[in-house]
Amino acid sequence: MPSVRDRHGRRPRPSADSGVSTVDLHSHTLRSDGVLQPVELIRAAADAGIRTLAITDHDSLAAYRELVQGSAMPAPIELIPGVEINALAKGISLSDGELHILGFGMDPDDQAFEAALAKQRSARRIRFERTVAVLRDAGMPIDAHLGHIDLTRDDALGRPTIGRALIAAGHATSVEDAFRRLIGWGGPGYVAREGMGPSEAIEAIRAAGGVPVLAHFSEAPSQIPLLRELKEIGLAGLEVHYISFDRATVELVGAVARQVGLIATGGSDYHGDTWTYAEAHAALHVPDSVGERLRVAIAERRPRQAAVEDGRAVEPQPGVADSSSR
Repeated sequence: MPSVRDRHGRRPRPSADSGVSTVDLHSHTLRSDGVLQPVELIRAAADAGIRTLAITDHDSLAAYRELVQGSAMPAPIELIPGVEINALAKGISLSDGELHILGFGMDPDDQAFEAALAKQRSARRIRFERTVAVLRDAGMPIDAHLGHIDLTRDDALGRPTIGRALIAAGHATSVEDAFRRLIGWGGPGYVAREGMGPSEAIEAIRAAGGVPVLAHFSEAPSQIPLLRELKEIGLAGLEVHYISFDRATVELVGAVARQVGLIATGGSDYHGDTWTYAEAHAALHVPDSVGERLRVAIAERRPRQAAVEDGRAVEPQPGVADSSSR
């Protein structure tokens, strides 16, 4: 699985195929651990040429609601409801003990799903506050560098925000450095996560009408039995066209997806720590067919689930792209 450095630090290298994608199914805003407001991300993605976007904030659909229900879409773009749930993989031998489950096409008004996400966000807030306290006790106070965060909001607080505060306080040189030395597993500021397991996350996404997909899982070729087990629970896809995967990894993970019978998705996992969205897009290669197949999967899960296209609610149609935005 890509490291925190891959997701928050090292810039992926553009390839001959990158820089022309119109689809990005993995991105983050300030509603979780990204650095851009939802409106800013939409503008940046549209300017880069994206026509189909999923904002997959951790444990939150707030950005989608803000943009759609608040009629705040600033650009003609198709916005798919998305979420990312960091699931605790207890008993599974993985580097960071987690599986990240993306969800697409959930009903944003599903009260049971929102309650499950609210419980996740509450656990995140507790972990966030405990980490700040542990760092303070360890002689690395960051309180003065968290003043820009509106703690009255119900945002999904995460460790990347703490990593940025550690940089501002002079205790780390990058988010990757903060995780590696201070707040990652074994570090003096590490606090264990609490929350859903993979089966709970998959079942919650499906119950809300969504399509569950396993994110940035480079270990897929060696974990086929696990993937088959997750598929039995309801996993529908595997993130194949991940921005930090090299061509060989894309081919290997793609072959596993076909073997197991999972759809392929892909995205930038944009957070915004060290490069602009345009710079990330220059290294992104997600075929248009990936977006089309996801639309089919969403339509199969929730025939009446609306996406947002050109700033208005529309009915997803299997395999049909909007000609005005292609």
